[in-house]
Amino acid sequence: MNLVTVEWPNAQPRDLRPELEAGNILYFPKSPFDLPEDSQEFLRGLAFSGGAVHKNIAYRPASDRVTGFSGAAMERVRSALRDYSRKAVEVAKALLPAYAARWTLDYSSFRPLEEQGRDLPTTKRNDLIHTDAFPSRPTFGSLILRFFANIHPTKTRVWITSDPFADVAPKHAPSAGLNHIADQSASAVGRLTNQSARLLHRFGLPVVPRSAYDRFMLAFHDYLKHNDDFQANCSKHRFEFPPGSAWMVFTDVVPHSVESGQFALEQTFIVPRDALANAGRAPISILESLCGRNLQV
Repeated sequence: MNLVTVEWPNAQPRDLRPELEAGNILYFPKSPFDLPEDSQEFLRGLAFSGGAVHKNIAYRPASDRVTGFSGAAMERVRSALRDYSRKAVEVAKALLPAYAARWTLDYSSFRPLEEQGRDLPTTKRNDLIHTDAFPSRPTFGSLILRFFANIHPTKTRVWITSDPFADVAPKHAPSAGLNHIADQSASAVGRLTNQSARLLHRFGLPVVPRSAYDRFMLAFHDYLKHNDDFQANCSKHRFEFPPGSAWMVFTDVVPHSVESGQFALEQTFIVPRDALANAGRAPISILESLCGRNLQV
């Protein structure tokens, strides 16, 4: 697992997909986002306590909506996050046109709190190594690509990562319940349950239809965080992202944690499996090979 340095805007044209899909991190020593300093200072000065419901302030580009924050400064928060989101998308499109042709634009977020020492339930802790999965936004086998920027004026953001999903899953997916979830989803009852959930969702009811893949990835996220042996003994790689830097990574391919850091911006893209340079590297492809079942159901 390596940092692949990208010198923006002078990066040499090449297909960077294989680097990301192999579990490497695209690293920008100088952020490619031209974010006004007054906007950064404004975000860093926000009063945000977090809590059990919201870990971050989220921006939804599709609806131009902010969640996790309320108050008189709402419009300026929306403007700052909208600006970041648009600039992140512009850079990502230029670097990864094959992904951009197929991706779905997901949420952007601002992470205002110091990560070190946060008092959170185990499954919400960012300092435990995990792969990402979204409870409210299933991907049905697509991948989670995230673009981060450290806007702290002086402090490094420290990540700890482990070996890529292709190495971790064969060792841990069976114990995390892969075969049980796959068998359950393929059963007559499982198929009926899935069809009912999708129908109810289509009619606007607050039901989240999930594929077998999504159910497993949620379980795997929690399994890794609760697995003391994995947390203590898995391979670990330390990366320090200094102020003013940015990085891009598939956070479901790369098990990761945040050891410390404050004031980060992030934009998420949902990338379908068939947009990859090598679809066999997608977590869903790896899991389907392990269990011998279609996990998109």
